[in-house]
Amino acid sequence: MLSWVDGIPAELLSVKDRGLAYGDGLFETIAVSAGKPRLLERHLARVAEGCQRLQFSVDLALLSAELVAFAQALNEGVAKLILTRGDGMRGYMLPAASQARRILQGSPKPTYPTDNAEQGVRLFPCTTRLAEQPLLAGMKHLNRLEQVLARAEWQDAEHAEGLMRDTTGRVIECVYSNLFWSKDGVLLTPDLSRCGVAGVMRAELLAQARVLGIACEVRDCSLDELLTADEVFVCNSLYGVWPVRALQAHDWSVGPLTRKLQAIARDLLDC
Repeated sequence: MLSWVDGIPAELLSVKDRGLAYGDGLFETIAVSAGKPRLLERHLARVAEGCQRLQFSVDLALLSAELVAFAQALNEGVAKLILTRGDGMRGYMLPAASQARRILQGSPKPTYPTDNAEQGVRLFPCTTRLAEQPLLAGMKHLNRLEQVLARAEWQDAEHAEGLMRDTTGRVIECVYSNLFWSKDGVLLTPDLSRCGVAGVMRAELLAQARVLGIACEVRDCSLDELLTADEVFVCNSLYGVWPVRALQAHDWSVGPLTRKLQAIARDLLDC
């Protein structure tokens, strides 16, 4: 496996790393195709916002150049970027001076059943709930235990993803994807100001939809409202868009808006 630490090929980390001790960091999962990191500007923008909110010091120009070089070395696959606050002693207090540690790991592209994109997927109704924390909402921080527990809820091949709600019952996202639905021609996606991950593909699809003149709304959604949707789909930065065909006893058809945005995502990822 290709791996770099602070720009140098390496596979070892300090046991003092705060990412290991406290989950004190961020990560990005970046599709690499033909030696190019896809949606790079979106990923870097999310990194910049996350670092500002966590009070990280990171050289974004250096990071960008490093990601480009790493993608060229990887050529095809997935580049996982992990940023931690670096080394620290025991205790929660922020180190007096620290520079973010940059960890890059390369892996092959995941293979998904073709039916996921063509026929759509069935969602598993996860019982694990997302806790509200506005200070961390939207960020792809290293604390992913809620997702780990949610993904452990099903092992069958029938379900490709799991639907997650927050502790008040609002629909938020899926375990590793963002959620969209449409109603009467309006494209909708849950508000992520309290919890959840604001995905780069989510941001790009919202921007592309607005350019196309499609009405878009970001707001709270109940499970009952979701079940009245005309179309439902999920997205992320690796597979693009999967239509949702079923959740429990409810079924949906794959609609034209889903297909239009799926084609846009496919072009963005060059897959």
